[in-house]
Amino acid sequence: MNPTPPPLPDKFFVRQDETPDAEFYHHPRFVTHIDDAAIAAVTQLYREYFAPDSTLLDLMSSWVSHLPADIAYRHVVGLGMNAAELRANPRLNAHVVQDLNAQPTLPFADQQFDGASICVSIDYLTQPVAVLRELARVLRPGAPLVITFSNRCFPSKAVAAWHALDDRGHLALVRQYLLAAGGWQAIELLDRSPQPPGHSDPLFAVVARTNAGLMP
Repeated sequence: MNPTPPPLPDKFFVRQDETPDAEFYHHPRFVTHIDDAAIAAVTQLYREYFAPDSTLLDLMSSWVSHLPADIAYRHVVGLGMNAAELRANPRLNAHVVQDLNAQPTLPFADQQFDGASICVSIDYLTQPVAVLRELARVLRPGAPLVITFSNRCFPSKAVAAWHALDDRGHLALVRQYLLAAGGWQAIELLDRSPQPPGHSDPLFAVVARTNAGLMP
């Protein structure tokens, strides 16, 4: 059993730009934040961990979800900051506009989803432990959470802890978030960077499953 780590200090979550996130994300950005090879690595992870015909939550979503085009899912819900981006996402069956830094409580029932993703956005959360605790609540027993990130971000909105660490440190930090949240096990730290190195954006992932009824 992993011991619960001590609470993370507030200074870890200070940002260069502390203006309301709703202002920063008011205008849609119909761009991708990692290159095609890194996106393909994200899609491959989803192919491995998300079963066909499952109900998925795309947290901190936008106008693309990077799910495999050839796999049908029963229901995909996106939660993000910009309504126009979410409406333009062809993989979403439903969407919610919500600022998780202002309100980390998720508007979903207990054990509603078979899997969840956070793609290149974990570095912006100022209350990541609260959000991950909520994700453990809304996922079914043994459901996977796939958190992916690269070395790119909006610097002014990423938290101080993220800026202070390198890629390996980011993996360890996200693992610490999960342990602090509780309700997670089988945590994997993955380097899925496209090869050869230096020819595309790197891609890292932390994958975990909810505690109860862990699947083989």
